[in-house]
Formats: sequence, structure tokens, C-alpha cells
Amino acid sequence: MSLRRTDYDPVAGVGCLGPRVKVKTPFGRGDEAFVPEAMVRDPQYGEARRSMAAWKRLRCRHDFEYWCATCATIRDKTSGRDVRFILNAPQRRVAAVLEADRTAGRPIRMILLKARQWGGSTLVQLYMAWIQSCRRTNWHSLICAHVKDTSSVIRGMYTKLLADYPPELWEGDERPEFKSFERAQNVRVIAGRGCRVSIGSAERQEAIRGSDYAMAHLSETAFWPDTPTRSPADFIRAVSGAIALVADSLVVIESTANGVGNFFHAEWIRCKEGRGDKHAVFVSWHEIEIYRLDPPDAAAFVAAWGESERALWDLGLCVDQIYWYAVKRREYSSPHRMMAEFPTTDTEAFINTGSGVFPNEAVERLRAACEAGASVPVEPFGKSDRSTPMRRWRAPEPWRRYVVAVDVGGRSAKSDWSVIAVVARGELPEVVAQWRGHVDHDILADTAIAMARQYNDALLAIESNTLECEAADSNLFVLARIAARYKNLYRRHSYDAATRELTTRIGFHTNRATKAMLVNTLIGYVRDGAYIEHDSDACNEMVTYEARSNGSFGAKRGYHDDILMTRAIALHILEETAPALTPAEERRIWDESAPR
Repeated sequence: MSLRRTDYDPVAGVGCLGPRVKVKTPFGRGDEAFVPEAMVRDPQYGEARRSMAAWKRLRCRHDFEYWCATCATIRDKTSGRDVRFILNAPQRRVAAVLEADRTAGRPIRMILLKARQWGGSTLVQLYMAWIQSCRRTNWHSLICAHVKDTSSVIRGMYTKLLADYPPELWEGDERPEFKSFERAQNVRVIAGRGCRVSIGSAERQEAIRGSDYAMAHLSETAFWPDTPTRSPADFIRAVSGAIALVADSLVVIESTANGVGNFFHAEWIRCKEGRGDKHAVFVSWHEIEIYRLDPPDAAAFVAAWGESERALWDLGLCVDQIYWYAVKRREYSSPHRMMAEFPTTDTEAFINTGSGVFPNEAVERLRAACEAGASVPVEPFGKSDRSTPMRRWRAPEPWRRYVVAVDVGGRSAKSDWSVIAVVARGELPEVVAQWRGHVDHDILADTAIAMARQYNDALLAIESNTLECEAADSNLFVLARIAARYKNLYRRHSYDAATRELTTRIGFHTNRATKAMLVNTLIGYVRDGAYIEHDSDACNEMVTYEARSNGSFGAKRGYHDDILMTRAIALHILEETAPALTPAEERRIWDESAPR
């Protein structure tokens, strides 16, 4: 069924969601309507046909779109008038996902990535209002946005709904309105239904923790502050985890995009890849009916099309949509800013608008090979951090050579991560395993040794800055420990000023010069698609990595580059230590020498 159809009539049930049957309405005029099958199966259906009001109330209970068109009043953004809520095309697509869960008896879970001005928040809020008004009593909800004013605006839709609700269709023993709840400033209760509606903000999370919610609308989560004391990830998981996995329970996380690397982006990727509990739904600008504009001279406009306009045409867009996009784009200083506000794809929505180092298009091509991988315990030589397994995408192959790169972070949870990456040699080098965590450095060393042994005694390269620069004898002990327990180590040439001799030292030392060399090497690999990445977090770090005004490189404030640096080190070392034989030749020799 096409959602952009001209014959949509929610009162007649034409073009509406779900399986429907054609019935005669009990209005005495021979009218007919397409109603949900579930309504006809309802035990109260026969009795309800004796009364027009009872029949309408029963239909409202089963038919969200009919309820919107007959009971819900909203303020139209274009005209400013109060109108009944008739779902537009993207709202019907989102409602279809919500209804698929509800009618199947599943908990309703969604993450919604939005373009602007199509009523996504309105749709979610009124869907919750429908459940509380028609389907459930004592079914409490939470509305939480990045600031309290936004939450208040969303709840304001609810206040208007109750004020204009048709009294004859209200299923409560009191007239529809909000009442105060035990003098709580941020909580209202729906009269006659016993359903509480609470509002809150990401700025004051402690005010809404621990309450009894069956539904949560978490709005503009990409803009929620992420600080050492206020983590959107922790708060959203706490709220979601407290909502029971039962029918008609609901969690919707929705937002416009705000870059990558934050909780909303990470959760979007997780759910889009099928690893999360929510349906990932993206609404593009061209799904929104108001984003159309007739060109004054269509032939001249089409004749002047460039690559971007032709790409939109190839997607199936009409000339009036493409012209609107071309006119709107003039308001923005760069194409990237336009794409962030009015995305055509979810990739565009998250696109980086800063001074990024890695081309976004190339990073997204790299992301195509990303996958969850298997969680595999690491059994280090010596002590172990058994609570942190490695992620493995490819098991060791006996004939293949590998490089293990280690970026050394801190021990505490607030410090940089330590990362161990295993990269396989090949026509296209491939990231095959990774460990990430916070541990003491001797445990990190043992973990790296264990992973290197598992991957055919791989060449082990440890970024040695932290170990050499921290003034502690224990760190020198760690380097000595590694040298004593593992032989296939990467060693760099170093000039000793005291002896005026060229020596070798364990590990790769990054300074301003060597870091620029590493980053430029990685830029080439990413741009040319010359290696295979499996970790989406590595891609996230690439799009938040920037060139600074002083000529240095680094992650944006609040982001990390630990995973990225292991790729840069490993790929540089693969080039520097390339063997005489190609991987294909090594495979052939192995096959020929293998016992038969």
C-alpha cells in the first residue's frame, strides 16, 4: 500500500493501516466503512452496533487513524487553525511500525531519525494519548526532552487534545482534562482514566528517575548533554529497562541528527544493524508533502541540472520536489549543512559539518562491512581481565600473517581507552579482532601477547608513549616484561644522543611528526577503500576526527581516537614490514606443504 495516496480517508477507513473488513455502520443511512478486523472480532461488537456512540467508541479503541480524525485536535503549523489530526504520509509510515508491534502483542519499541517539520513528535505523543484515552487505564507515561520547555510543549499537545475531546466518545467517568497529582509540578493525571503524564528534561534527570512508567517518549536525544554526571546512555537505559516488556508498553527515542559518536547515533547504528531492541525508522525530507515547489520554467530548470539534481531524480523524486530542494539549499552556506537539516538518507543526516579529516562518503563506504562480530574470551598469559572479552570478526587462518597494534590508554573509567586491534595482511588488509577496555598496563600487555599468540604469533606493535612518558618504574617494567615473554615485537630505530649510536627500541612512538605520517597513511586507505573495517565505532571516530588550526590532528572535544590510532599504526607497519611473498603466494605454499 502506498502511503502517499490521494484516496486516504480515515473516517471511511479507505487507505488505512492493517487488515480491514467492509461493514455497514449503524448510522441509519446505509453508510459503509472499512474497519479493523480486530474490531469486528471484539466480543462487544454486536452490542455496540445498537448505539452510534458505542460503535464509535469501540472503533476508536481499535482504530488509531479513525480516533485521530474524530477525537484529536491539533494546531496546524501552516494555517495556524485548530484542525482534526489527519495523518500525513510519513506519519502513516511511522504509525504502521507502531501498530505492527501493538497488534502482534509485542512491546512497542522504536528509534526515529527525523527530518524537520513533519510532525514526528506529534504522532508519537498522540499515539501515546490514544493508548491512555482508549485502551489502558492506570497506564503512566513520561515525556522527556533535552530541555524542560520542549517537554512542556509536547505535553501541551495533550492538554489541547483533552480540552477539545468529544464528550460522547470519552471513555471515562469524569470529563476529559488534566488534574494535578499530589501537588507534583511536573506530573498530571488524566481524569477518569487514572493515567499519569510526567514531563522532565535531560538537564534534571534525577527528578524523574524511579517512577512507574509504562510508556516513554524521549525527544531530541541527540542533543542531550553527556557529562561525567549526566550520561544520556545511562539514563535512557534506566528508563527503558524499568518499562515492562508487555503489550502496549512503549519506548520511542526520536531526534534530528546532531553528528556522530553520541548516544543517539550509536543507538541508531545498533538498531539499524539489527543488534538493538528498537525498529530504526528514518523519515527523509522528500516524504513530506509540503516540501514541493513548482519551478517557474520547468524546462529551463531541468536543462540546468547538475549531478546532485540528477541523483535526486534517479531516486524517483518529482521536479517540484527537486526544485524545492534547490531553492531551499540557497539558505545554507554549504551542502553539508543542508543535508544535516533536510537529509535524503540517514547517512546525510549524521554527516559531519566540521573540519573533518576523513571524507564522509569514504567512511560510509567503509561502514558497509561493519558487523557485530563474536564475543570471545581472552585468556592472557598471566593475569587477565576476564570481564572484557575481545570482539572477533575472523578466526585465525594458519597460513596468514597478522599485525597486532596496541594503543595504550588509562586505568580508570574516565581515562582514554586501551585498544588492541588485530589486522590481517592481504590484498585488502582486514581488521579481524579487537579488545577495548580500562586495565592496568601489565594486564594490557598480557592480553596483547595472548591475542598475538592466537593469531599465528603476529607482529606485536605497542604504542609506547604512555609507557615511556609516565614517570614510573612500573611502566619500564611492563616494556621489559613484554620483551621477556614475547619475541615477535615491532622495534623502531632510535638515535641515542649520549652514545651517538643508532639503537632499536620496543614499540611505536607517536609524536607530532610520526602522528601526521600515521594519519596521512590512514587517510589514503580510507579514501581508496584499501582496507576492510568491521567495527562501526572506528568509523564513528573517523568522522569526529579533525585537523586543528595549529596543524595537529585530534578527536573533537568529548570524543575518542583510540580505535582509529590502532588502524593507523597497523596499516603503517604492514607497509613498512611487507614480506617478499604476497598473501596469495603464502597461501599456496601453505596448501602445498600441508599434510594430506
